[in-house]
Amino acid sequence: MYQPRFYRLWSREKDLVSFNVTLKETDLLVSACRNLSRKTYKLVRKYRANIEKYIKNNPSFLTTFKPYKIKDTAPEIVKRMVTETEKAGVGPMASVAGAIAEFVGFDLLKSSDEIIIENGGDIFVKTLKPRIIGIYAGKSKFSGKIGLEIKPESTPLGICTSSGTVGHSLSFGKTDATIVIANSSSLADACATAVGNIVRDPESLVKGTDFAKSIKGIKGMIIIINNKISIWGDIKLVEI
Repeated sequence: MYQPRFYRLWSREKDLVSFNVTLKETDLLVSACRNLSRKTYKLVRKYRANIEKYIKNNPSFLTTFKPYKIKDTAPEIVKRMVTETEKAGVGPMASVAGAIAEFVGFDLLKSSDEIIIENGGDIFVKTLKPRIIGIYAGKSKFSGKIGLEIKPESTPLGICTSSGTVGHSLSFGKTDATIVIANSSSLADACATAVGNIVRDPESLVKGTDFAKSIKGIKGMIIIINNKISIWGDIKLVEI
């Protein structure tokens, strides 16, 4: 079921051209130096077809919650999903939104020096100037009050969010927002899911944070549950 993504009203960059591209469950908000909606749609269709064809021949890829082993040849996006989710100990589909944002984002960089793609709370960003990514965390006091400052020299970057209280994505935890930053959006998405699954109450914040620290490739992490927050890594928060 489609859910209105009202938080997108906070994230449109005025110096870039923003447009939406939707295909089935994939719903992207893209900001670029010019309107690339037609090219973006073709890329989304390509990468979705890669994944859907693989699932048709390998149904367990869609349903498993455990790391998946490729049994035959697979498209690059499927291989990336498998590799990154294995690091986090979750099923491959835990990285699908981040993977699509990442693969589409890198292809669009051939046509635009700056690209920001948001796919259901999972972001790929390549920027030439500092950007602030607003944080939505449901009913928490931090929601809409703080943002993540992104420096251009740290991009391309993946910034992905999992939540047990907001949105339609599956989470076994109860966080209002689990945000993970990594060079790969696929890895950030997988790890946000894995960390979010661990944190079911404020007392498990430490356990979730320690797990995030153990995953190679994560640059930083924020966990918000109720009015408690845990921050680790290369993170700079600002008031918004």
